[in-house]
Formats: sequence, C-alpha cells, structure tokens
Amino acid sequence: MLGDELQLMQFGGMPRDAKPFRGVGSGVVEIALRYASDAYRVVLTLQIGRRIYVLHIFQKKSKKGIETPKRDVDLIKKRYTEAQELAREYDKAKAN
Repeated sequence: MLGDELQLMQFGGMPRDAKPFRGVGSGVVEIALRYASDAYRVVLTLQIGRRIYVLHIFQKKSKKGIETPKRDVDLIKKRYTEAQELAREYDKAKAN
C-alpha cells in the first residue's frame, strides 16, 4: 500500500490522496492511510534534488480534530531541514 504510493511518486506520479502538508516547506505532502480501524500518516517531500525523502510516519491517534500534534510537526520540520542538507551534500559530492 505505502510502497505502491512511493513507487508511483518515484516515477513522477502523484497519489490521489496526497495533500500539501502546510507550515513546513515547499513540496511537503501528507498521505493518509487506513489499516483495519487505524489511521496512519506519511509525510514526505515530493523531491529535494533528485530524491524523495520520507520525513515521518505515524499513527494518527487524535480524538479531537485533524490537527497533527506539535511534537510530530516539530520532528517533521527538523527532518525536512536535514533532508535539505543531505541533498546539498549529495549535489556537492556529485559535482566533484
């Protein structure tokens, strides 16, 4: 299920249930997945450089609204910054 979505993105497609994940950065999307009676979220970048980075996967447990918990948003922001740095390092190494 998730693997299919990632493969689709790898080849330039966009999962129909992907939506922008606001407040982190450009090109960050969220995919909502259901398994049995549970809800999961996958937050990833569409592309930084030539790569797709999965920033966070978590089980959605909130009983009050759809808002993502602050601790998860903070972790996503941190990982987005790290992914940008990794992409810069990769591009720099590739250029040499």
